[in-house]
Amino acid sequence: MAFYLYQLSYSKDAIKAMVASPSDREAAARKLIEALGGKLHHLFFAFGEWDVICLIEGPDDKMMMAGAAAVGASGTVSRSSTVKLMTAADAMAAMASAGKATGAYKPPQG
Repeated sequence: MAFYLYQLSYSKDAIKAMVASPSDREAAARKLIEALGGKLHHLFFAFGEWDVICLIEGPDDKMMMAGAAAVGASGTVSRSSTVKLMTAADAMAAMASAGKATGAYKPPQG
């Protein structure tokens, strides 16, 4: 399973609707992610550049793209960003592979 950091900013109309009638956005996100075969680990509302930040686990990139597309198609998001994450163990394995392959790479020379 892969991990993703999903960040979004709500549209002005979405914020207006949530202020007028608060709703559980975590439950809504969890339902969508689980319908796609993933798991919502955390959903945080945030100050700053993003209104919501989520940590999501899913089977593959297609699941994450489907979820992001479904949210985007709703018209309630003004922008979003998805970052694929790696565990420390996976990063260490990648560094070990890079160490073995460094001799195969020839840097540009001037």
